[in-house]
Amino acid sequence: MASEATAVASEPRETDLLVKMVSIVKRFPGVLANDHVNFELRPGEVHALLGENGAGKTTLMNILYGIYHPDGGEIYVRGRRVEIRSPRDAMSLGIGMVHQHFMLVDRHTVAENIALGYAKSLMNPLKEIKEKLREFAEKYGLKVDPDAYIWQLSAGEQQRVEIIKALYHGADILILDEPTSVLTPQETKELFKIVERMRDEGKGIIFITHKLDEVFEVADRVTVMRRGKVVGTLKASETTKEELARMMVGREVLFRLEKERVSRGKPVLEVENLHALNDRGLPAVRGVSFRVHEGEIFGIAGVAGNGQRELAEVVVGLRKATAGRVLIDGVDVTNKSPRFISSKGVAHIPEERLRHGIVPNLSVAENLILKDYYKEPYRRGLLLDHSKVIEDAERLINKFDIVTPSPLTPAKLLSGGNIQRLICARELHKEPRLIVAAHPTYGLDVGATEYIRRILLEQRKRGAAVLLISEDLEEVLQLSDRVGVMFNGEIVGIVRPEEVSIEEIGLMMAGARRLAREEMAS
Repeated sequence: MASEATAVASEPRETDLLVKMVSIVKRFPGVLANDHVNFELRPGEVHALLGENGAGKTTLMNILYGIYHPDGGEIYVRGRRVEIRSPRDAMSLGIGMVHQHFMLVDRHTVAENIALGYAKSLMNPLKEIKEKLREFAEKYGLKVDPDAYIWQLSAGEQQRVEIIKALYHGADILILDEPTSVLTPQETKELFKIVERMRDEGKGIIFITHKLDEVFEVADRVTVMRRGKVVGTLKASETTKEELARMMVGREVLFRLEKERVSRGKPVLEVENLHALNDRGLPAVRGVSFRVHEGEIFGIAGVAGNGQRELAEVVVGLRKATAGRVLIDGVDVTNKSPRFISSKGVAHIPEERLRHGIVPNLSVAENLILKDYYKEPYRRGLLLDHSKVIEDAERLINKFDIVTPSPLTPAKLLSGGNIQRLICARELHKEPRLIVAAHPTYGLDVGATEYIRRILLEQRKRGAAVLLISEDLEEVLQLSDRVGVMFNGEIVGIVRPEEVSIEEIGLMMAGARRLAREEMAS
């Protein structure tokens, strides 16, 4: 088995390389993002760039694409040393990048988006573009309607438009930044087929990811980064999931955590015949009833859009119920304010951590006291006691292992995993009675995922009740004591993970099977 320092044998000549980055250094205030990084890309290769959130992967590729300028090091493209001062320079060298967050104009059509800055014909650019789109559809399977507006497209279709934009400009070096983070499993499979076709044509693809399974599905080689440095470069066929996880995190990672037996206590959360509407005013939650007890994780499984989000928001006070009741320790909290519900010992790990979990421009320390800033001991008259805020922030940063240059660092500058640790620190340090965790590991790397799952199991052991909502069926089945399956706004079955197969849950998630009330676990 290859060691962390192992490099792949049979090194090609430099003139055979599409890209060679030598000793790249990039500093930000308080952070050494890239620490003398070396990276190579060969023709006809998918080279995965793997690492935890904040490892420096995207920074390195932003340098290659001209968004950032390196503080040190050299870049060679097809054997020639180059200076890439802007994305325009990168595109002129045949380098294209598909960002994690797409750079498209929603109110324009597909063809109009591609025409922006790309069209070569001045007379009728859209005609030229539509002809190219047909060519790309046949060649790579990049099928998309040129007359459709961007807002009408799924995430997978929008991603195809971004890839087409890069190919239209002649890119034979394509950077894909976390390309599957917003895709369904079906869209992910389609993307992998497209990537394979481009590789077979001789293009070089850099695949930035933190998902280990994707490396083995799509990559030829993998370079692992940790804390700004390259740990090693390996052939994907000559390594294992366990070795890559150890290289990423710096220790052994448990892919399956042991769930201790815990005596279930009295009900903490009781949901009775709950109804609620979605943002468009249509029924989203329809007559949902269940209980979550002390020392229990109650999982909600289901395909996205079946009422899970609205259910969580009603429980924590962010959405009004139109009928039914929500009780916390026997107290009716239906349609009460989030502050009132929080005061009853309810913690919330929200689905969208950047939009609803933190205030991005506030510091780490300020985000840690968002629920308590108006109370003692943080108030000194009308002003905040900043020394106390910093003191408590440093304690929580150490306890929850939040990687940040300083308590005063804006929260938006943290990696996704560290933002989630920040939210957990704020929500859990007071030992809440009920934890509502919505997609708590979505988009996180293997190390952060293990950390969050371990925390939820620790809270369960402590006696907290946990309502876990996740589209990761493996996660729900691994952590939960009971699972409620939602379809079309209803709970169609409540089961125990050890007593049901994934196929049976899949049938319920698709609405093809419903348990009678007497069949549901109590």
